Amino acid sequence: MKLGVSSCLLGSMCRYDGGHSREKFIVDELGKYFEFSPFCPERLIFPTPREAIRLVRVDESIKIKTSNTNKDVTSLVENISKDLVSKIENDELCGFILKSKSPTCGMERVKIYPDKKNGQSENVGVGVFANELKNRFPYLPIEEEGRLNDPWLRENFLMQVFAYKAIFEFLEKNPTLGELVEFHTSYKYLIYSKSYNYYKALGNIVANRDKKSLKEVLQEYKRLFLEAISKKGTIKNTHNVLLHIYGYFKKVISKDEKEEILESIEDFKKEIIPLIAVIKIIKLYTKKFDIKYLKTQVFLNPYPKELALRSKVEAYK
Repeated sequence: MKLGVSSCLLGSMCRYDGGHSREKFIVDELGKYFEFSPFCPERLIFPTPREAIRLVRVDESIKIKTSNTNKDVTSLVENISKDLVSKIENDELCGFILKSKSPTCGMERVKIYPDKKNGQSENVGVGVFANELKNRFPYLPIEEEGRLNDPWLRENFLMQVFAYKAIFEFLEKNPTLGELVEFHTSYKYLIYSKSYNYYKALGNIVANRDKKSLKEVLQEYKRLFLEAISKKGTIKNTHNVLLHIYGYFKKVISKDEKEEILESIEDFKKEIIPLIAVIKIIKLYTKKFDIKYLKTQVFLNPYPKELALRSKVEAYK
Protein backbone atom coordinates (compact mmCIF):
# COMPACT_ATOMS: atom_id res chain seq x y z
CA MET A 1 0.00 0.00 0.00
CA LYS A 2 1.31 3.43 -0.97
CA LEU A 3 0.77 6.76 0.78
CA GLY A 4 1.70 10.11 -0.69
CA VAL A 5 3.45 12.23 1.95
CA SER A 6 4.83 15.76 2.02
CA SER A 7 8.60 15.17 1.80
CA CYS A 8 9.51 17.23 4.87
CA LEU A 9 7.37 14.95 7.07
CA LEU A 10 9.62 12.03 6.12
CA GLY A 11 12.74 13.88 7.22
CA SER A 12 13.79 15.36 3.89
CA MET A 13 15.71 18.63 4.35
CA CYS A 14 13.49 20.50 1.89
CA ARG A 15 11.93 23.25 3.99
CA TYR A 16 12.66 26.84 3.05
CA ASP A 17 15.06 27.14 6.00
CA GLY A 18 16.95 23.97 5.05
CA GLY A 19 15.35 21.92 7.81
CA HIS A 20 12.69 19.18 7.94
CA SER A 21 9.48 18.39 9.83
CA ARG A 22 9.97 14.66 10.40
CA GLU A 23 6.86 13.15 11.94
CA LYS A 24 7.59 10.16 14.19
CA PHE A 25 4.16 8.51 13.88
CA ILE A 26 4.28 8.58 10.08
CA VAL A 27 7.84 7.33 9.70
CA ASP A 28 8.06 4.87 12.60
CA GLU A 29 4.49 3.52 12.81
CA LEU A 30 2.85 3.92 9.41
CA GLY A 31 6.17 3.03 7.79
CA LYS A 32 5.58 -0.57 8.95
CA TYR A 33 2.50 -0.87 6.75
CA PHE A 34 2.93 1.58 3.88
CA GLU A 35 5.33 2.49 1.14
CA PHE A 36 5.78 6.27 0.95
CA SER A 37 5.80 8.44 -2.16
CA PRO A 38 7.34 11.80 -1.15
CA PHE A 39 6.16 15.07 -2.75
CA CYS A 40 7.43 18.64 -2.39
CA PRO A 41 6.26 21.15 -5.03
CA GLU A 42 8.46 23.95 -3.66
CA ARG A 43 11.70 21.98 -3.87
CA LEU A 44 11.14 21.43 -7.60
CA ILE A 45 11.09 25.21 -8.17
CA PHE A 46 13.29 26.79 -5.54
CA PRO A 47 16.69 25.94 -3.98
CA THR A 48 17.08 24.95 -0.32
CA PRO A 49 17.46 27.01 1.79
CA ARG A 50 15.38 29.70 0.15
CA GLU A 51 13.13 32.65 0.73
CA ALA A 52 9.78 31.57 2.16
CA ILE A 53 6.63 31.87 0.07
CA ARG A 54 3.14 32.69 1.31
CA LEU A 55 -0.44 33.19 0.20
CA VAL A 56 -1.30 36.87 -0.29
CA ARG A 57 -4.72 38.43 -0.87
CA VAL A 58 -4.52 40.88 -3.74
CA ASP A 59 -7.92 42.52 -4.23
CA GLU A 60 -10.29 39.55 -4.81
CA SER A 61 -7.66 36.95 -5.75
CA ILE A 62 -5.04 34.91 -3.89
CA LYS A 63 -1.46 35.12 -5.11
CA ILE A 64 1.71 33.30 -4.02
CA LYS A 65 4.54 35.67 -3.24
CA THR A 66 8.01 35.47 -1.72
CA SER A 67 8.07 36.77 1.85
CA ASN A 68 10.95 39.27 1.59
CA THR A 69 11.22 40.37 -2.04
CA ASN A 70 7.45 40.17 -2.67
CA LYS A 71 8.01 38.40 -6.01
CA ASP A 72 4.88 36.91 -7.57
CA VAL A 73 5.50 33.17 -8.13
CA THR A 74 1.86 32.16 -8.54
CA SER A 75 2.20 30.67 -12.02
CA LEU A 76 5.32 28.69 -11.09
CA VAL A 77 3.69 27.11 -8.02
CA GLU A 78 0.35 26.44 -9.73
CA ASN A 79 1.97 24.81 -12.75
CA ILE A 80 4.26 22.51 -10.77
CA SER A 81 1.34 21.55 -8.52
CA LYS A 82 -0.76 20.55 -11.54
CA ASP A 83 2.14 18.57 -12.99
CA LEU A 84 2.69 16.68 -9.74
CA VAL A 85 -0.98 15.85 -9.32
CA SER A 86 -1.12 14.58 -12.91
CA LYS A 87 1.75 12.18 -12.16
CA ILE A 88 -0.05 10.86 -9.09
CA GLU A 89 -2.72 9.22 -11.27
CA ASN A 90 -0.29 6.42 -12.11
CA ASP A 91 1.05 5.99 -8.56
CA GLU A 92 -1.91 3.98 -7.19
CA LEU A 93 -1.90 5.90 -3.93
CA CYS A 94 -4.49 4.97 -1.31
CA GLY A 95 -4.08 8.15 0.76
CA PHE A 96 -2.09 11.32 1.27
CA ILE A 97 -0.63 13.07 4.33
CA LEU A 98 0.08 16.77 3.90
CA LYS A 99 2.15 19.31 5.82
CA SER A 100 -0.15 21.61 7.76
CA LYS A 101 -0.08 25.41 7.34
CA SER A 102 2.06 25.15 4.20
CA PRO A 103 1.22 27.54 1.32
CA THR A 104 1.52 24.54 -1.01
CA CYS A 105 0.50 21.53 1.11
CA GLY A 106 -1.79 22.86 3.85
CA MET A 107 -5.32 21.47 3.41
CA GLU A 108 -7.02 24.10 5.59
CA ARG A 109 -6.44 27.10 7.86
CA VAL A 110 -3.39 28.25 5.87
CA LYS A 111 -2.54 31.86 6.64
CA ILE A 112 -3.40 34.40 3.93
CA TYR A 113 -1.42 37.61 4.29
CA PRO A 114 -2.68 41.07 3.29
CA ASP A 115 -1.01 42.74 0.32
CA LYS A 116 -0.89 45.98 2.28
CA LYS A 117 1.04 46.35 5.51
CA ASN A 118 -1.92 47.64 7.52
CA GLY A 119 -4.22 44.78 6.50
CA GLN A 120 -5.18 41.75 8.60
CA SER A 121 -4.11 38.19 7.92
CA GLU A 122 -6.68 35.36 7.69
CA ASN A 123 -6.37 31.68 8.60
CA VAL A 124 -8.73 30.46 5.90
CA GLY A 125 -6.45 29.46 3.01
CA VAL A 126 -5.75 26.16 1.26
CA GLY A 127 -2.32 25.24 -0.10
CA VAL A 128 -2.03 25.31 -3.89
CA PHE A 129 -0.90 21.68 -4.25
CA ALA A 130 -3.42 20.48 -1.65
CA ASN A 131 -6.25 22.25 -3.45
CA GLU A 132 -5.27 20.74 -6.79
CA LEU A 133 -5.04 17.29 -5.18
CA LYS A 134 -8.48 17.54 -3.56
CA ASN A 135 -10.09 18.78 -6.78
CA ARG A 136 -8.56 16.05 -8.94
CA PHE A 137 -9.14 13.22 -6.44
CA PRO A 138 -12.20 14.21 -4.34
CA TYR A 139 -12.46 10.80 -2.62
CA LEU A 140 -8.76 10.15 -1.99
CA PRO A 141 -8.19 9.95 1.81
CA ILE A 142 -6.26 13.12 2.71
CA GLU A 143 -5.12 14.37 6.11
CA GLU A 144 -2.59 16.73 7.66
CA GLU A 145 0.08 15.48 10.04
CA GLY A 146 -1.15 17.75 12.86
CA ARG A 147 -4.71 16.43 12.69
CA LEU A 148 -3.41 12.85 12.96
CA ASN A 149 -2.58 13.61 16.60
CA ASP A 150 -6.34 13.49 17.22
CA PRO A 151 -7.24 9.79 17.85
CA TRP A 152 -10.68 10.19 16.25
CA LEU A 153 -9.34 11.77 13.05
CA ARG A 154 -6.44 9.31 12.94
CA GLU A 155 -8.71 6.28 13.14
CA ASN A 156 -11.14 7.62 10.56
CA PHE A 157 -8.34 8.46 8.15
CA LEU A 158 -6.72 5.02 8.33
CA MET A 159 -10.06 3.23 8.24
CA GLN A 160 -10.78 5.19 5.06
CA VAL A 161 -7.35 4.39 3.59
CA PHE A 162 -7.73 0.63 4.01
CA ALA A 163 -11.31 0.67 2.68
CA TYR A 164 -10.24 2.85 -0.27
CA LYS A 165 -7.57 0.31 -1.18
CA ALA A 166 -10.02 -2.55 -0.76
CA ILE A 167 -12.67 -1.22 -3.17
CA PHE A 168 -10.14 -0.64 -5.95
CA GLU A 169 -8.55 -4.06 -5.49
CA PHE A 170 -12.01 -5.62 -5.53
CA LEU A 171 -13.09 -3.86 -8.73
CA GLU A 172 -9.84 -4.77 -10.51
CA LYS A 173 -10.95 -8.43 -10.35
CA ASN A 174 -14.01 -7.75 -12.57
CA PRO A 175 -16.42 -9.08 -9.92
CA THR A 176 -19.81 -10.65 -10.52
CA LEU A 177 -22.95 -9.28 -8.88
CA GLY A 178 -22.78 -12.13 -6.37
CA GLU A 179 -19.23 -11.15 -5.42
CA LEU A 180 -20.39 -7.54 -5.01
CA VAL A 181 -23.04 -8.77 -2.59
CA GLU A 182 -20.33 -10.54 -0.57
CA PHE A 183 -18.08 -7.47 -0.57
CA HIS A 184 -20.91 -5.19 0.50
CA THR A 185 -21.99 -7.61 3.21
CA SER A 186 -18.51 -7.54 4.73
CA TYR A 187 -18.57 -3.72 4.88
CA LYS A 188 -22.15 -3.32 6.11
CA TYR A 189 -21.39 -2.45 9.72
CA LEU A 190 -18.41 -0.26 8.92
CA ILE A 191 -20.59 1.81 6.57
CA TYR A 192 -23.40 1.88 9.13
CA SER A 193 -20.97 3.28 11.72
CA LYS A 194 -20.41 6.24 9.40
CA SER A 195 -23.87 6.87 7.97
CA TYR A 196 -27.15 4.95 8.11
CA ASN A 197 -28.34 6.73 4.95
CA TYR A 198 -25.33 5.50 2.98
CA TYR A 199 -25.85 2.06 4.50
CA LYS A 200 -29.39 1.98 3.07
CA ALA A 201 -28.44 3.55 -0.28
CA LEU A 202 -25.59 1.12 -0.93
CA GLY A 203 -27.85 -1.77 -0.04
CA ASN A 204 -30.37 -0.58 -2.63
CA ILE A 205 -27.66 -0.40 -5.30
CA VAL A 206 -26.62 -3.99 -4.58
CA ALA A 207 -30.26 -5.16 -4.62
CA ASN A 208 -30.47 -3.80 -8.21
CA ARG A 209 -34.26 -3.71 -8.32
CA ASP A 210 -34.12 -1.67 -11.55
CA LYS A 211 -32.18 -4.46 -13.29
CA LYS A 212 -29.29 -2.23 -14.37
CA SER A 213 -26.24 -3.64 -16.10
CA LEU A 214 -23.42 -4.96 -13.92
CA LYS A 215 -21.16 -2.15 -15.17
CA GLU A 216 -23.67 0.50 -14.07
CA VAL A 217 -24.17 -1.14 -10.69
CA LEU A 218 -20.42 -1.34 -10.02
CA GLN A 219 -19.88 2.29 -11.04
CA GLU A 220 -22.70 3.51 -8.81
CA TYR A 221 -21.53 1.36 -5.93
CA LYS A 222 -17.92 2.56 -6.21
CA ARG A 223 -18.92 6.24 -6.18
CA LEU A 224 -21.26 5.92 -3.23
CA PHE A 225 -18.91 3.61 -1.31
CA LEU A 226 -16.09 6.16 -1.61
CA GLU A 227 -18.44 8.90 -0.42
CA ALA A 228 -19.55 6.78 2.53
CA ILE A 229 -16.07 5.90 3.79
CA SER A 230 -15.06 9.56 3.63
CA LYS A 231 -17.57 10.35 6.38
CA LYS A 232 -16.44 10.42 10.02
CA GLY A 233 -17.83 7.77 12.35
CA THR A 234 -19.92 8.85 15.35
CA ILE A 235 -20.56 7.45 18.81
CA LYS A 236 -24.29 7.21 18.09
CA ASN A 237 -23.87 5.20 14.89
CA THR A 238 -21.16 2.98 16.37
CA HIS A 239 -23.35 2.34 19.43
CA ASN A 240 -26.17 1.21 17.13
CA VAL A 241 -23.79 -1.10 15.27
CA LEU A 242 -22.61 -2.67 18.52
CA LEU A 243 -26.20 -3.36 19.54
CA HIS A 244 -26.91 -4.97 16.16
CA ILE A 245 -23.86 -7.20 16.54
CA TYR A 246 -24.89 -8.10 20.10
CA GLY A 247 -28.14 -9.42 18.66
CA TYR A 248 -26.27 -12.27 16.95
CA PHE A 249 -25.35 -14.00 20.18
CA LYS A 250 -27.70 -12.63 22.84
CA LYS A 251 -29.73 -15.85 22.74
CA VAL A 252 -26.75 -18.12 23.32
CA ILE A 253 -25.00 -16.36 26.21
CA SER A 254 -25.91 -16.33 29.89
CA LYS A 255 -27.77 -13.56 31.70
CA ASP A 256 -24.55 -12.40 33.39
CA GLU A 257 -22.74 -12.34 30.05
CA LYS A 258 -25.55 -10.27 28.53
CA GLU A 259 -25.34 -7.77 31.35
CA GLU A 260 -21.57 -7.55 30.98
CA ILE A 261 -21.56 -6.82 27.26
CA LEU A 262 -24.53 -4.42 27.41
CA GLU A 263 -22.82 -2.54 30.23
CA SER A 264 -19.65 -2.34 28.14
CA ILE A 265 -21.58 -1.02 25.14
CA GLU A 266 -23.22 1.65 27.29
CA ASP A 267 -19.87 2.56 28.88
CA PHE A 268 -18.50 3.12 25.38
CA LYS A 269 -21.49 5.33 24.57
CA LYS A 270 -20.80 7.36 27.74
CA GLU A 271 -17.10 7.59 26.71
CA ILE A 272 -15.96 5.71 29.83
CA ILE A 273 -14.14 2.93 27.99
CA PRO A 274 -12.56 2.76 24.50
CA LEU A 275 -14.13 0.92 21.57
CA ILE A 276 -11.45 -1.78 21.59
CA ALA A 277 -12.70 -3.00 24.99
CA VAL A 278 -16.12 -3.80 23.50
CA ILE A 279 -14.65 -5.20 20.29
CA LYS A 280 -12.56 -7.69 22.28
CA ILE A 281 -15.67 -9.10 23.97
CA ILE A 282 -17.52 -9.29 20.64
CA LYS A 283 -14.62 -11.12 19.01
CA LEU A 284 -14.50 -13.58 21.90
CA TYR A 285 -18.17 -14.57 21.44
CA THR A 286 -17.87 -14.51 17.64
CA LYS A 287 -15.11 -17.08 17.85
CA LYS A 288 -16.69 -19.10 20.65
CA PHE A 289 -20.00 -19.55 18.81
CA ASP A 290 -18.45 -19.56 15.33
CA ILE A 291 -20.68 -16.77 14.00
CA LYS A 292 -19.52 -16.74 10.40
CA TYR A 293 -21.40 -13.57 9.42
CA LEU A 294 -19.57 -11.54 12.07
CA LYS A 295 -16.24 -13.10 11.15
CA THR A 296 -16.54 -11.42 7.74
CA GLN A 297 -17.28 -7.96 9.12
CA VAL A 298 -14.51 -5.45 8.32
CA PHE A 299 -15.86 -3.23 11.11
CA LEU A 300 -14.28 -5.62 13.63
CA ASN A 301 -10.90 -5.61 11.84
CA PRO A 302 -10.63 -2.47 9.67
CA TYR A 303 -6.81 -2.25 9.89
CA PRO A 304 -3.87 -4.01 11.62
CA LYS A 305 -4.60 -4.28 15.34
CA GLU A 306 -1.02 -3.21 16.13
CA LEU A 307 -1.96 0.35 15.20
CA ALA A 308 -4.08 0.38 18.39
CA LEU A 309 -6.32 3.14 17.03
CA ARG A 310 -9.37 2.14 19.07
CA SER A 311 -7.55 2.00 22.38
CA LYS A 312 -8.29 5.58 23.46
CA VAL A 313 -11.58 6.88 24.83
CA GLU A 314 -11.07 10.16 22.92
CA ALA A 315 -11.19 8.38 19.56
CA TYR A 316 -14.91 9.01 19.09
CA LYS A 317 -15.34 12.38 20.80
